[in-house]
Amino acid sequence: MDDTLKRLLDAEMKAESLAQQAEQEQERIIQAALRDARAEDERFTARIPDLHRGFINKAEERAEQTVAELKRRYEERHVHLRESAEAREQEALDAAFALLLDTRR
Repeated sequence: MDDTLKRLLDAEMKAESLAQQAEQEQERIIQAALRDARAEDERFTARIPDLHRGFINKAEERAEQTVAELKRRYEERHVHLRESAEAREQEALDAAFALLLDTRR
């Protein structure tokens, strides 16, 4: 019986040692995961200014494209109005002269 008891105590000691090792390994893994998460958070935080600049640059590009498109449309409209005014210029002059020379007044 002493031999059986001794083997049971040895097995219990080994099991306790394995459990402690597993707990230590678990704690080591948790700490490593926490360090990795903090490092990733710091890397992301460090990139925020670059990300912000990128968004600002894209917004400025879109604004410049919009301004260029509006200028182009304005120029097209201006040309169209100028052509329309020139086409009606003689007609307007004739009407003005007719009013001025109208003797029926």
